[in-house]
Amino acid sequence: MASKSAKTPIASETSESIAAQVDAFLKQGGEIQKIETGVSGQKTTSGPRHITLGNRPRN
Repeated sequence: MASKSAKTPIASETSESIAAQVDAFLKQGGEIQKIETGVSGQKTTSGPRHITLGNRPRN
């Protein structure tokens, strides 16, 4: 059985480490860009893919 001493860090520790990384990034001259709602970074390389569920109508 695994020991209970190895615990997952709580959310505040994670948030603190992210804040420290952001501060270090900004101090090195990095910039944070604001991306407007609805903008996607995914680039479509193929056409749309339509999925039809159920039986196809017979001709």
